[in-house]
Amino acid sequence: MSVTKVELAELVYEHMKVDKRRAAELVDMFFEELKAGLVKDGEIQISGFGKFVIKQKKERKGRNPQTNQPLTISKRKVATFHHSQVLKERLNNKK
Repeated sequence: MSVTKVELAELVYEHMKVDKRRAAELVDMFFEELKAGLVKDGEIQISGFGKFVIKQKKERKGRNPQTNQPLTISKRKVATFHHSQVLKERLNNKK
């Protein structure tokens, strides 16, 4: 299932009874805070849901799959997600 920010704003609008513009602003603010926290601290933990963590990937050798030419994949940062025990239990229908 894929959910857009517009769909999330619609849910906020329906459940919180705020106007649609304000609901969209709230959704945008949430994601901006998430991004800012990841950039600043390298991790964000949402209780009962999970933790987003920034990891540093090292430079490595690879190849272009179209041409089979070797290349170097540069070092980079990636965001990973680790689910909480609460979410894991809910996914597995355990209470």
